[in-house]
Order: sequence, then C-alpha cells, then structure tokens
Amino acid sequence: MARQHNFSAGPAALPQSVLEELQQAILEFGDAGAGIMELSHRGAAFSEVIEQAEQRLRSLLSIPKDYAVLFLQGGASMQFYMSALNLNGPGEAADYLVTGTWSQKAVKEAKRVSDAKAIWDGAECQFRSLPSADNFSVREEANYVHYTTNNTIYGTQWAALPDTGDTPLVADMSSDICCRPVDLTRHGVLYAGAQKNLGPSGVTVVILSPWALEQSQKSSQARPGGLPSMLDYALMADKQSMFNTPNTWGIYALERTLAWIESQGDLTSMEAANQAKAQSLYDELDRSEFWTPHADTNVRSLMNVTWRSPSAELDTQFIKQAGESGLHALKGHRSIGGIRASIYNACPAESVNALVEFMRDFEAKQG
Repeated sequence: MARQHNFSAGPAALPQSVLEELQQAILEFGDAGAGIMELSHRGAAFSEVIEQAEQRLRSLLSIPKDYAVLFLQGGASMQFYMSALNLNGPGEAADYLVTGTWSQKAVKEAKRVSDAKAIWDGAECQFRSLPSADNFSVREEANYVHYTTNNTIYGTQWAALPDTGDTPLVADMSSDICCRPVDLTRHGVLYAGAQKNLGPSGVTVVILSPWALEQSQKSSQARPGGLPSMLDYALMADKQSMFNTPNTWGIYALERTLAWIESQGDLTSMEAANQAKAQSLYDELDRSEFWTPHADTNVRSLMNVTWRSPSAELDTQFIKQAGESGLHALKGHRSIGGIRASIYNACPAESVNALVEFMRDFEAKQG
C-alpha cells in the first residue's frame, strides 16, 4: 500500500506509529484475549485506557485538578447547543465572536436556548481577520464569551486569547487542541472534536471548570424537569463519561495519539514544529504573486493554510495534478473553494516539503 501525503481537514492524518498500534489492538488488546472494540467499557482493561487518556490530556494541557475532563459524543456540533444549554438559564445571555462558519453555527444553536448575540462578525471581510480588543464590547449580563480558536475553512487562528475582562471564555478548540500550550484558567469550557489532532472522529473532549459545573447545576434546576440526561454536563462529570457506553475505540485511539504527542516533547515543542511547517508553506505563498493567501498575515493559522491560484480553473488543475502526484485532499472547503492544506500535528514536515516543491513546479509551468 502506498500512503499519500495527507492534507485532509478532518478526519485527518494520524501518526503512522499510532495506526500500527491500532491495527494490532483491533485483533488483540494486550492479554485480554479480544480486540479493543470487543471489551466491556466497565472492565478493568478499558478503565485503565480511559484513565490513562485523561491523565495524558491533563499533563499535556496542564489542566487544573478541579477541572473535569469528559469524553463525549456528538462532536463540536453537539457542543454548540450543549454548552449554551448548560451555561445559561432561560433568558440568560451569552456573547459570541463570529469568526467563521463554525462560530456561525454555534451562535445559531445557542439562540435556541438563550439570549445569544454576535458581538463581532467577520462575514463582511470574508473572515480574513480576527477582532482586536477594541473591536467588540462584552455585555455586562453575558455569562460567557464563545470563540473558535482556529478556523479550518478560512485559515485564521487566534494568536492570543480574546480579551474579555472577567467574563469566562468558552472555546471550540476542535482544530488546534494540543498544537501549542493554552491557558485553561481563562476558560469556563473548552471542547474539541477529536478528528483533527487527537484521533479519529466520534469522540469529543470537553473540559469543564468548577464554574461551568455550577452553571450546569443551576441551569438544570431552572428548567422544568431538569436538563436532558445526555446533555447534562454535571451528570456526565458525575458519571465520569460513563453514563452511557462511550466510544471505546475512539478513546483508545485518542490515548495512543496523546502518547505520541508526549513522545515528541511537550506542547511547546509541538508548537515549534507546527510553526516551522506552516512558515515554510507561507514563505512559498509569499514568494511570488502567483498565489493569493486568504487570511490576513497577522492571523494566519498553523493548522489550515488557505490560498488560491490566479483562477478557479488553475485551482482545479492544481488539486487534480497534486492528487496524481501523491498529495491528497488539497481542495478548499466547498463553501469557498480554492486550495487548502491542513497540516495538523501528525502531518510530517516531509509532506509540507513535498507540497512546496510541487507548488514551485506548478507555478513554473503555469505562471
């Protein structure tokens, strides 16, 4: 089998060493006499897996001891609704920084159960930029400010946390979790689908501060009949992600991916590697006028690099010829087109170097 250079936006590339471990665990997990997907989630073998996954995540992200770590299902799309439901009582307010498609979806879902408002919206600038502190004003009554840390479609990323004063942050970190260190103490909730940097699809990491758990309990008390069980943060934390059968396979894959990240060093080391990959690609984009990057220079993403050639026809040729040359999944998101290279943690520098070489060759022939 010939594995291509994989620039898929998600589900994304996994480290080859992790894939090899997963391959073995499907058939036989340790001395359990069965594969990982065949073991009871209540058994000792899987209990060790989920405990190890939590401990690795706590260590890498420096998660405070009084924060809860959950492994849920439903993806970030479920969290758009679930976070608002738990953090706001009926009629309570929350503010949203709308920096792309996913934060548009987040505020839409939050409006179903709360007074959710976009206090900054980058649609008019085609989501090329991110707001500075003087571009938005947090409402006094807002319980939290929600933001998306990295925008996969448009290729922007927050270099620093939004300045919201004393108002807690809620972060959708699906596409850049564990790509660099982050200050969790500024956050009430942080959530992330696993399928970019943490493993396969089907698992969602949710990190809850004591404030968030208290808000969840208040929200449940304020609603007739309480919160739906599967959408109740406090209940899920109390049951340690075991209220229902979790995605045992996905959590094992996540634990192995976290172990691989640890083997690369801490998140500072991971950030340096990601910066080096991204810089080599951005340097090529800036080298000539043939390419047009989408994101403003000061908010460029380390994870998703987006750009265009001189025409849509050339974009199509580039993507087709790149695929024929072993460079997989470079088509931009269907909503905006263009070209996109997703270079998450597991994307090796060799893949980025191969892409840069192909870009130079393509420009030489077409420019």
